[in-house]
Amino acid sequence: MANTREYIRTKAGSKIAKIVIDRDLCIGAASCIAVSAATYELDDENKVIVNGPDATDDDTLVMSAESCPTKAIFLYDKDGKQIYPK
Repeated sequence: MANTREYIRTKAGSKIAKIVIDRDLCIGAASCIAVSAATYELDDENKVIVNGPDATDDDTLVMSAESCPTKAIFLYDKDGKQIYPK
C-alpha cells in the first residue's frame, strides 16, 4: 500500500490501535462518513481522511470500515495484526 495514510488511536480500552486509509482504493463514496461522521471527512481530493481517530467506539469503527465499497479502510490492533478486512 504505497499511497496510504495512517492514524493512531489512543482511546482507552480500544482494541483498535491504528486506522489506515488506502487513498488509491478510496473513491469518495462517503459511506464511512455516513456511519461515523465524527471519525471521517473528505479532503480537497475527495478522499477520506481521519479527523477524529478516537471519536467513536470500536464497533462503530468496524461498521464504518465494512461500509466502504472498495475496502479502503484497514484496522489494526496493538500488535499490528490486521482486524479488518480479514
